[in-house]
Amino acid sequence: MGNSIAPHLESAQKTGVCSLCGKGLSEFPPQLLQLGTSLRTLDLSNNKIKSIPSAVGGFSSLKSLTLTSNHLATLPMELSQTKRLETLVLDHNKIKMLPAGLFPNFTQLKTLSLASNQLTTFPESLGTLRHLDAVNLSDNKIHSLPESVGDLQVVELNLNRNQLASLPVSLSKCTRLKVLRVEENCLPLEAISVELLKESQISLLSCEGNLFDSKQLRETDGYDQEQ
Repeated sequence: MGNSIAPHLESAQKTGVCSLCGKGLSEFPPQLLQLGTSLRTLDLSNNKIKSIPSAVGGFSSLKSLTLTSNHLATLPMELSQTKRLETLVLDHNKIKMLPAGLFPNFTQLKTLSLASNQLTTFPESLGTLRHLDAVNLSDNKIHSLPESVGDLQVVELNLNRNQLASLPVSLSKCTRLKVLRVEENCLPLEAISVELLKESQISLLSCEGNLFDSKQLRETDGYDQEQ
């Protein structure tokens, strides 16, 4: 492994960018930690990595971290020390739970994607992030949303293919939310509240594959205003 990634490490020392996609890695390469504060972009997608070392907190200049398609079940709390992080992509892993208090330190985070994991709860602290534009939590097992979801500053929220049976009215209070995707959940028609249709900033509500059809939704009070 060391020889195969050596050229990438040498290049990363100069550019601050390191991509080790599809290298068959079964663990986080410890050699990466030598890059320290010089690393700005790290992509370890399509490997077999099961855990991230706590020392990842030393990547204080890291702006983009992509770990798609690995075998991760959780994340180290020390990741929160990468306070300059703007993009965090963790799609197609086995994450069931995130450390409490992980997100509040990500004050620069703009994009968060945790699609195709095993999350059962919505990360409440996302509402504290002022720069967060897009959150993708599709293909998980989330069954409800907290009232605090109304604090989100996101422009797009993707909750497709979860287990939602209701949507809190507070969603209508998201001041920047333009795109809400809740396809293929367990939502009845009454889950699409009048407030969501009439009072929110949402311009695209994608909700196919729930317990109602598009005709029923079109006949709902406020639908024409939402569109």
